[in-house]
Amino acid sequence: MSYHRFVNEISSEWMRGEGPEADIILSSRVRLARNLAQFPFPILSTDSQAKELRDRVAQAIHQPGWDAYGRFEMIPMEQLTPLEKRVLVEKHLLSPALAEESRYGGVILSENESISIMINEEDHLRIQCLFPGLQLRQALQLATKIDDLLEQSLVYAFDEKWGYLTSCPTNVGTGIRGSVMIHLPGLILSQQINRILSAISKVGLVVRGIYGEGSEAQGNLFQISNQITLGLTEEEIIDNIHRVVSQIVSQERAARQHLLQQSRVQLENRVFRSLGILSHARIIDSKEAAQRLSDVKLGIDLGLIRDVPANIMSELLIKTQPGFLQQMAGRTLSGEERDVVRAQMIRNWLAKHRG
Repeated sequence: MSYHRFVNEISSEWMRGEGPEADIILSSRVRLARNLAQFPFPILSTDSQAKELRDRVAQAIHQPGWDAYGRFEMIPMEQLTPLEKRVLVEKHLLSPALAEESRYGGVILSENESISIMINEEDHLRIQCLFPGLQLRQALQLATKIDDLLEQSLVYAFDEKWGYLTSCPTNVGTGIRGSVMIHLPGLILSQQINRILSAISKVGLVVRGIYGEGSEAQGNLFQISNQITLGLTEEEIIDNIHRVVSQIVSQERAARQHLLQQSRVQLENRVFRSLGILSHARIIDSKEAAQRLSDVKLGIDLGLIRDVPANIMSELLIKTQPGFLQQMAGRTLSGEERDVVRAQMIRNWLAKHRG
C-alpha cells in the first residue's frame, strides 16, 4: 500500500452517504489526545526527541493485535508535498496544524481511512476515528480499541487527579473531542438557526465550520463538538453530543417538512435551479458550489430529485476543494482556473452518476 492512493483517490469510508441519519449527518468523528510520559510536549521538544517519538509510534503499529483493523500506512510529513498535505486536510485525515507546523510529524492511516493517528501535532498523538452518519458511539468504541493497542507499547502521560495530560488545558482529562458534521438547510431557510446555535452553546457544545476552529461554515454544513473534557467520562461526553444532535436532527426534519408543505413551489424552484447550474455551469467558485450542492442534497433527501446519488455532497464537497482540484490537474491552478476545473468536474460527475 502506497501513501499516494490517499491523495489521489477521493473515496473515503465516511463519504459513502450511508449510516444512521445520513440525510442530515454526513459524518461522526471521535478524536483522543494523548502524550507520552518520557517526552516533553511537542512545542518544547527538540528535533531528535520528535523524531525518536515518531519512530516509537511507527514501531507500535507492528505489534500483535493491529491486523484485526486492516492494513496501516505510516506517512512522514516530510515525504508529502504542500499540495498533498492540503488534500489530506480536505479529506479530514490530517489537521491544518499538523500539515503546516509540525517537526518530524507523521500520520498513520488505515486502508479504508476510518482511522487516522496524527503524530507530533499539538499533542504527541491525536487518534481519530471517522464514520459516516450518526455513529459517535461506534467511533468511540473503535478509538478506544486503537488507544488500548497503542498503550500496550507506549507509556502515556497520565495523572490520577487530572487524567490524560495535554498540551492545551482545555483537553485535559479524557482528552476526547467528539463531533458530527451536520447539514442544516431547513433550519437556515426557516430562519431558526440562530436560536438553535445559541441553545447549543449553553449545553457545553461548540459549533464550527467543517474544517474545525477558525473555518467557515459552507453549504449549510456545521461541525458540532464538545467543549468539556474534564469531569465526565468518555461515554458521558459522547452521549451528551448524541442526545443534543438527535434533537437538532428532529428539528431539522420538522423544518424541512414545513418548507415542503408551505413553500413547495419555491423550494422546488431553488433545488432544480441549483441542479441545473451544477449540470451546465462552466465557471463556479467553491462557495457557490457548496451552496448549490446543499440545495441538491436537500432535494434528494426530500424526494424531489430521484436520479442523483445521495452522497453527492459528501463526495463533491471534498473533490471540488482547491487542493484536490490541483492534485487531479497535476499542476498549480489560478483561482479562475480552479473555478473552470471545478465546474467541469461537477458536470462530469453528474453525467456519470445520474440514473
